[in-house]
Amino acid sequence: MAELGRTGMMLSRVGLGTWAQGGGGWVFGWGPQDDRESQAAIHAAVDAGINWVDTAPAYGHGHAEEIVGQATSAMSEADRPYVFTKLGRRWDPADRMAPLRTELTAASIQEEVEDSLRRLRTERIDLLQVHWPPVDGTPAEEYWGALVALREQGKIRAAGVSNHSVSQLEACQRLGHVDSLQPPFSMIRRDAAAAEIGWCAAHGTGVIVYSPLQAGLLSGAMTAERVAAMPADDWRSRNPEFTGDQLGRNLDLAQRLRPVAQRHGTTQAAVAWVLAWPGVTGAIVGARRPEQLRDWMAAGSLRLDDADLDELAAAIEATRAGTGPVRPGRP
Repeated sequence: MAELGRTGMMLSRVGLGTWAQGGGGWVFGWGPQDDRESQAAIHAAVDAGINWVDTAPAYGHGHAEEIVGQATSAMSEADRPYVFTKLGRRWDPADRMAPLRTELTAASIQEEVEDSLRRLRTERIDLLQVHWPPVDGTPAEEYWGALVALREQGKIRAAGVSNHSVSQLEACQRLGHVDSLQPPFSMIRRDAAAAEIGWCAAHGTGVIVYSPLQAGLLSGAMTAERVAAMPADDWRSRNPEFTGDQLGRNLDLAQRLRPVAQRHGTTQAAVAWVLAWPGVTGAIVGARRPEQLRDWMAAGSLRLDDADLDELAAAIEATRAGTGPVRPGRP
């Protein structure tokens, strides 16, 4: 367990992500998803000791939040996990495949919060995060000021941001403490270790990283054949990490992780690697079905030693996969 910044919330080292539970048929969907399996995965995660779930309105245009709300509202207060969600990504109801847009006006934020509270079937959100920083010049005073006010009103317990740079974090921090950051971070996408994670550690800001398995590339189950067979409505089929030379380097890295993982009796050395970085509170890992939890649950308690970290750094360097620092304590 680790405290999320200064919030008082003690988190399991891994949390359940629900992006894929939003289902298919939208621009960043993962393909078809059975809602019953989504519900079962949430219950199985809580039964296994995971005490936080991360979701967002954007996932399936509100559908993932509805699934989370249905699952958690039926739990007792003692069993209910912390529920973290986001805001700022809006969609076109008339065209599910249209690109999402970022909107962070105070009025839009108020509307989104009420919609999320309804879908999540709760009176308070444990952590509300700005999904992406604005691209239209909306100042931090407007969007971060709105979240600070919501925290003061008690509608949210904690306020955080996702995908923000150090300069954007500093702009928010000047207006009110940033409780958490959610950056992308994996053995492939490592840039947050060079800047944002260190900033957070110095400012008492928790860090919950997303996509530590790089959307399945580092899971050990991904193959070139499986990538080629992805349906058109799976966003990964259009992502550069899943094509060409990048795909080859990424799959090569996944294979080189196996010796370390096998020594520790797990399949997920990649999740343990992100948790080894000082300043990282926890990692979000998705599961579409209960049985997928077995693949990465043990990573939360796995402690990589210096020899493991050296071997993993060598694997990154040998494959030339991704960018950013390759080892805690080393650039």
